[in-house]
This record gives sequence, structure tokens and C-alpha cells, in this order.
Amino acid sequence: MRIKFLFFLLVLMLAALGGVTAWLARDMSRLHLLLIEGSILLILLYLSVFYQRIVKPLRTIGNGMDLLREQDFSSRLSPVGQYEADRLVNIFNRMMEQLKNERLHLREQNHFLDLLIQASPMGVIILTFDEHVSQLNPMALKMLGARLEEVAGKRLSAIDLPLASELTGIAREETKVIRLNDANVYKCTYSYFIDRGFKHPFYLIERMTDEVMRAERKAYEKVIRMIAHEVNNTTAGITSTLDTVSQALESENGMEDIVEMMRVCMERCYSMSRFITRFADVVKIPEPNKQPVLLNELVIRCMHFMEGMCADHHISLRSECDPEVKTVRLDAPLFEQVLVNIIKNAVESIGHDGEIILRTFCPGTIEVADNGPGISKECEEKLFTPFFSTKPNGQGIGLVFIREVLTRHGCAFSLRTCEDGLTRFRILFP
Repeated sequence: MRIKFLFFLLVLMLAALGGVTAWLARDMSRLHLLLIEGSILLILLYLSVFYQRIVKPLRTIGNGMDLLREQDFSSRLSPVGQYEADRLVNIFNRMMEQLKNERLHLREQNHFLDLLIQASPMGVIILTFDEHVSQLNPMALKMLGARLEEVAGKRLSAIDLPLASELTGIAREETKVIRLNDANVYKCTYSYFIDRGFKHPFYLIERMTDEVMRAERKAYEKVIRMIAHEVNNTTAGITSTLDTVSQALESENGMEDIVEMMRVCMERCYSMSRFITRFADVVKIPEPNKQPVLLNELVIRCMHFMEGMCADHHISLRSECDPEVKTVRLDAPLFEQVLVNIIKNAVESIGHDGEIILRTFCPGTIEVADNGPGISKECEEKLFTPFFSTKPNGQGIGLVFIREVLTRHGCAFSLRTCEDGLTRFRILFP
């Protein structure tokens, strides 16, 4: 625009010069006047050509700069009919076409990656430069057990969720296997990607629960079958021999003590066989026969069944059932055994003089809360591991049985000591 202004200023000056020359014509000869007027006319014609050759192409190029500034890659410049300028116009139009294609390619690529991340079976959590959550895919929200508005824009350390707190303990570019208190196992990677020269941190979370459970089940089934086979065969032979000898000695005088000792040994063999059978029963859990069951009634039945045991330990057992809870589909005998085991574990955890509360929530949730000493952080990740127990004489199969039954029912569950000091076993039906 500046060159255009100067051009028109020059035209005005020439026009003014023509006017002044005409005013002074009375003092000039006619020949001189014609020469001066002719010169001015030639200069104006030259300026017209100059405008077409220089100023107009520059204005076209200026329009192209405006298109670039506004990132309007779909518009094109028209040729001006001047060779040098048209070369610039053609180069500019090719550049705009290439930029448009690149933008379309990037948009398609970014859209494809967004769709891939959203549909990924792995959880993806992308953070900002200051470690705030900026983006999560649906699987990450499901693994965290939260809604987007509850976690977006927050630091992971400020999110009161088991998986979030475990993620904060992973170092940059480290991969770690995490086992939570709900028996879920995750393989978590904390890394970053480079975008526009900056590092964007992110977490990649892969659920390994099914694979780990299958591997554990395959291992302990093999071990239990082998032990049960050897122990039962051995105890069967021993008890048969002891019974035969005992019957032979019963008719002899003075052999009462030896016969009693043999009876104690046989009882110990039977006890060992029952002990091994309990392990074998975990392997033989049947598939649940699901039927509609009133959840509140099932909870009340289990509470009445366990009242005697709780009373012996001076433990208060009560229920808080939501009347809005209706029926759920489950295998009642299997699930009653699950609740009995959970209440029994709570009683053993409390010891004496405590309280256990059975609660139900809509649409289908059971919670068993106790005020026992709680579960340490070190024990949480091992709770549902086969043969792990915090009890001196524990076998480590109770929680494995619970895990297997709840998993076959498709239930989500968790066992943790909350900030209020209560230990809660929560079961959510699908």
C-alpha cells in the first residue's frame, strides 16, 4: 500500500505540474508549451504502464501474504498478465496447494490417531508440562474407576484412586507391574513423546489381570492336584494299615494306650486329607448357575448365619440395606459362601470387641465394612495372590476362592482400608 500511495502522489504532482505549466503558458512560446505538455503526457502514460507492471503485481503478492497470515490455503491468486509476476503467482499457488494437502494429511492423521487412542484396549493418560492430566481415553477412565470431570486438570497425586496413587510412584521411562487391592494387575509405562520440540509425558496402562490369573490358576491347579494325589494316596495307605493293626490289638490286654495312639494318628491323617481337599475344592469351583435373587434377603440370611460367631468374639454385626435394591442375577449358594468368608475374615481381623456393617446400595452393590486394624500397603497388592495369608495358620485360599467366584459372576470388587479407618470389601454387580 505504501508504494501505491507514492505512485498516486507522483501522479498528483505531475498533474499539478501540468496545471502550473498551463497557467504560465502566457509567458512561453507555443512550441515550448506543447513540448512540456507532451512530456507530461508521456510520463503519465509511462506511469500507467509502470502501475500495471510493478504496483499491481505487488498488490497481488500482498493479497497472497494476507492469505498466508490468515492460513487460508484454499484460495489462489490470479495471474496478472506479466511474466515475472505470473512466475511468482504460479510458485505461490503451488506452495498453497502443497500446504493445503499437508494440512489435510495432518488432520486425517491426527483424527485417525485420536480414534485409535479412543478405541485402544490400553489405557492412555496424557499429561501437560506441569504434570496435570490433559487427556484420557475411555479405557483409562474405566481402569481408574472415575469420570472425566473428576480427574481432568488435576495432578495424579491429587486424585484419591488406587491406580492413580500407584502411577505416581513410577519413574520416567520406567515400566512397572502393579497389582491393586481389587485383584487387578496392570503393566504401566511412564514415558514421553516429542511435539514441537517439547516433551509431553504420558502413561500407558495395559490390563494383565486375565493373563496373570490364568497363569496362577494353571500353576496352583497343577501343584494342588499333585499334592492332593500324593497325600491322599499316602494317608489312605497309612490309615488302612493303622485300622487293621488297631483292630488286631483291641482283643489284646494292656494295649488300650497303643490303640488310642493309633486312633489319634488316623484322625490326624483324616485331618490332613480334609486340609488338602480344601485346596482341591478351589480348583473345582463350578460355573455359577445365575438366578434372580433379592440381594437384601441374601445379605440378611448371611448376617443371621454369622451372628453366633460374631457374638462369641463380642463383635457387633448389623446391616444397612437400601430398600430400593431389587434383584440381581447370581448363584445364591456360591455367593453366600463368599459373604460368609468375607465376614469370617473380618471377624478374624478384628479379634474381639469390634463392629461389622453389611450395606447394600443401588443398583447392585454390597459392602462389608469393619473397624479392625486395617490392611497395610505392603499387603494390599498380595491380598488375592494364591497361598498368601497374614494369619499365622492361614492357608491363603479364602480370598482366592472369593476372587474366583466374583470373577465368574463378572463382578468388580475391591478390598482396602479407607481414610476413615474402616476396611471395606465392596462388590459391584454388572
